[in-house]
Amino acid sequence: MKATILIVSKNRKEDLFKTLNILNNLIDKSQVEVLVFLDGCNDDSKSLKNELAWVRWFISEKSIGASAARHQIYPLAKSEILIGLDDDAHPLNNDFIERIENLFEKNTNVGIFAFEEIKGLFQSDAEALSQAKIEKRECLTSEFIGCGFAIRKSVYNLTNGFPVWIDIYGEESCLSIEVLSKGYNILYSNEIKINHRINKEQRKLSKQNYFRFEKQLKNATYYYLVYYPYPLLKILKLFWHNFKKYALSDLTFCKSYFKAIFAVMINLPRILSYRNPINKSVISKMKTLSHPKF
Repeated sequence: MKATILIVSKNRKEDLFKTLNILNNLIDKSQVEVLVFLDGCNDDSKSLKNELAWVRWFISEKSIGASAARHQIYPLAKSEILIGLDDDAHPLNNDFIERIENLFEKNTNVGIFAFEEIKGLFQSDAEALSQAKIEKRECLTSEFIGCGFAIRKSVYNLTNGFPVWIDIYGEESCLSIEVLSKGYNILYSNEIKINHRINKEQRKLSKQNYFRFEKQLKNATYYYLVYYPYPLLKILKLFWHNFKKYALSDLTFCKSYFKAIFAVMINLPRILSYRNPINKSVISKMKTLSHPKF
């Protein structure tokens, strides 16, 4: 196997079906496998299993969260190159597998490649590509965006994998810091482009921002508790910043803010059981690297 494509999906049957149909036309299934984890879906996503038998399906009747789902299926991949995609994201390069192979061959100390994310709903891939940066750009980054990336399985196996102590939003940061701590780099390259098919305006207006805010605040706190040698100051700054910027300006944000604090207090003993402080030199190095735009 040249590569494994891994997707976690929850209640987005149409998006998932579209992504898999696109992949079906792009990959050589004798050389590339596709693994899909359905995370507690109740929208009949399971019916796709009979229609798309070439996919390796994994189904959890109960939702365990995107990160825990990734934690389960990534070790099951049969190839050295693991490609992570969101269920509503697809490659815009027909030869994306070959490009990823070449990038890994040329960059032996790179553990993860982060792809260019093009957000939006377009009439065609050509229209999506028209939004991409023309000039070639590559740079070392502190982390990657989960909708489109590739990681060496041998490097993934050196880490604790995607964390089971985070549900969604923030798991990429955890894997990133562990990869960097093992001496490998994360390289952003716009040679490989992904269309993340989201309605940007609708997302801004939806309640999803409140949901994301609470999850990210809680999970960022967990991240500092697990990986930072001395996390208290970072956590205090995190909560003070979010209190001033969000909780004071919006009642719903305020409720989410205190719900996050309550969740941290309740889960503190469990989170501390995963504590794995990273060397301060790695944290210092991360501050000098570029940060992806989410």
